[in-house]
Amino acid sequence: MRAAFRWPAPTRLNIAEIASERWARAEPDRRALTLLRPEGETRHYSYAELSRAAGRFANVLRGHGVGRGDRVAVLLPQTPETLITHLAAYKLGAIAVPLFTLFGEDGLRFRLSDSGARALVTDRANLDKVQAIRADLPDLAEVFSVDGTGSGVHAFWQELGRAADACPTADTGPDDPALICYTSGTTGPPKGALHAHRVLLGHLPAVELHHEFLPQPGDRLWTPADWAWMGGLMNVALPALALGVPLVAHRRARFDPEHAWWLMDRLEVRNVFLPPTALKLMRQVPPRVMPTLRSVASGGEALGAGMLEWGRATFGRDINEFYGQTECNLVLSNAAGVLPPKPGSMGRAVPGHEVAILGDDGRPLPAGTAGEIAVRRPDPAMFLEYWGRPDKTAEKFAGDWMRTGDVAVMDDAGYVFFSARTDDVITSSGYRIGPTEIEDCLTGHPDVAMAAAVGVPDPIRTEAVKAFVVLRRGAATEGLAEALIERVRSRVSPHVAPREVAFVDDLPMTATGKIMRRSLKDPAEGGR
Repeated sequence: MRAAFRWPAPTRLNIAEIASERWARAEPDRRALTLLRPEGETRHYSYAELSRAAGRFANVLRGHGVGRGDRVAVLLPQTPETLITHLAAYKLGAIAVPLFTLFGEDGLRFRLSDSGARALVTDRANLDKVQAIRADLPDLAEVFSVDGTGSGVHAFWQELGRAADACPTADTGPDDPALICYTSGTTGPPKGALHAHRVLLGHLPAVELHHEFLPQPGDRLWTPADWAWMGGLMNVALPALALGVPLVAHRRARFDPEHAWWLMDRLEVRNVFLPPTALKLMRQVPPRVMPTLRSVASGGEALGAGMLEWGRATFGRDINEFYGQTECNLVLSNAAGVLPPKPGSMGRAVPGHEVAILGDDGRPLPAGTAGEIAVRRPDPAMFLEYWGRPDKTAEKFAGDWMRTGDVAVMDDAGYVFFSARTDDVITSSGYRIGPTEIEDCLTGHPDVAMAAAVGVPDPIRTEAVKAFVVLRRGAATEGLAEALIERVRSRVSPHVAPREVAFVDDLPMTATGKIMRRSLKDPAEGGR
């Protein structure tokens, strides 16, 4: 398959055309989306409906001065309006900026300011956070709400009702920018990975493989992963639309394993991406009714032999693990229908992607030797640059190899086995969490002099965030740990909030003044 594979080489390319417009022309009544409302009702959307709504909103945005290259932020959960906003932005040649609804004011302020977003689409549940920081965002000219109003806020659906649905798709090329997805690193603030329209094509081979040659008749795809992240948006939502596979959307604040079993059965889901934490929680709740699944995929953390055996016994099929990161996603995958997975392995290089294990000198290492996972450029799934950070972009590469920061071993057959991170990114419940935002938030408290955030082992989440805090002289500790946890929950996001705060007299530092986070988490290195 790898030897025979060739990437398509179109001169013009637009995500909206791939994911919506061509289907709307060829099969307008074909089902694109099934929405399960919170109260249990379902609503189906055809490709023609999505296309018309996206065209209307593109015209709305254009009427408000949004044009090619402008950033359009999307602060919504799994809803039709999320897809409509993405498609409208791509049709205009604008750049979509997906944002996680759990972000607090500080997390949103940074990302909206850094991206220079000109427009934002949100809902009543998140509008107050946006209004609270809007004065700090001079570039944010237009705010739309899908279900609420406020001062200086446009009503999304009323605006669509007054717009024409015919809107030509921008004449974009494969390398024209389409999407900024923020990723957390260990030093400095989050970085915006800028992707081109080719990114969707770059994801399709792996999606087809780990879903056992998607699409097949009757396929229907769902994930509980939020569409604000690459895992939800580019592993599931947009590939499903591009491949003509009905996509299931469901808005739910927290993952409920019993509800997940029920949903998959109720909506006849056949293909599912379940992050490892979701699988661990589902393992604790035996299903009352077993859904008829054709493919089960997972990624973000290694599952291990025990989880794979449970998956095989429970689902009646292998869980296909895959690997990627925000900057270059879905480059490794398993496909049990082609080759049996090896426990602990994230799979082999997907056709079209060249993956190697590099040594410290930036050269590929022989099989069986631990080193850093790297992907060779050019690669359509690879990001263009970090938004506004040429220095960080350059640091990401060793010649033509994009370094991932993940340490692994590749065996003689090409299977890759994850070992560790080369930096201090925390992997918790499938999210990759950078410590910097947490530490900045903690040190903003008047009683905190220094702070360090690390990941500690957790049986369900893989890692939980633990904060080590040095207090200012004379500060009282009573009730402070709870207050600091709540500060991070409300200002940054609940998913990055520490589960534990430890007060210490000092933090281990390098000779140049950098915090040695690894010493805090590793008992062998004097961890606390």
